[in-house]
Amino acid sequence: MSSLFDCADPDQRATGIRAAVGAAKSGRLIVMPTDTLYGIGCDAFDSEAVAELLAAKGRGRDMPVPVLVGSWHTVDGLVLGVSSATRALVEAFWPGGLSLVVQQAPSLAWDLGDTDGTVMLRMPLHPVAIEILREVGPMAVSSANVSGQSPSTTAQEARTQLGDSVSVYLDGGPSPKAQASTIVDLTGRAPRILRQGAVSADDIAAVLDIDPASLVQQ
Repeated sequence: MSSLFDCADPDQRATGIRAAVGAAKSGRLIVMPTDTLYGIGCDAFDSEAVAELLAAKGRGRDMPVPVLVGSWHTVDGLVLGVSSATRALVEAFWPGGLSLVVQQAPSLAWDLGDTDGTVMLRMPLHPVAIEILREVGPMAVSSANVSGQSPSTTAQEARTQLGDSVSVYLDGGPSPKAQASTIVDLTGRAPRILRQGAVSADDIAAVLDIDPASLVQQ
């Protein structure tokens, strides 16, 4: 049986965060608000929990799960060499709506799906998500919906789709942007946008000092 906590109520927020942290550390799934959409998540280093997350969404290993972090500095332990472009984008847009696809450190003992040695990382701009991430550590987090259905912008939408496959739902109110993150691939010779979202190509190009058209025309 899943539990839902209203994070607008200080007591429920504190209780809910404790419950979510405990659930994630015990290998169970949680749903939490982020600055973009609601996410379904688990401990990134718990391969069984990640498999359950994919099953709850009805996704295969060919669609690996992104990872959310609670600090800039976490990236240094997850990435195979932090490039100047990666560092610049992290400093400019994290926490926020920018996801970065990078080469993961080969020593990482996780299984996020068929990643081909890459991982998609983001630091969300949401106090509830950050508090959980700083307690749990890196979490595998995907949009809180069944594959093929609309992403959830409220906790109740997520609960309607995912039901008791999730142990704890944290209700942080409607998603402030209700828009997915922008995804930038940094694994090739030049950065490129894989998905347009909360951060514009113009803003990304300005930080990298490149032509915005180069981000989308490769």
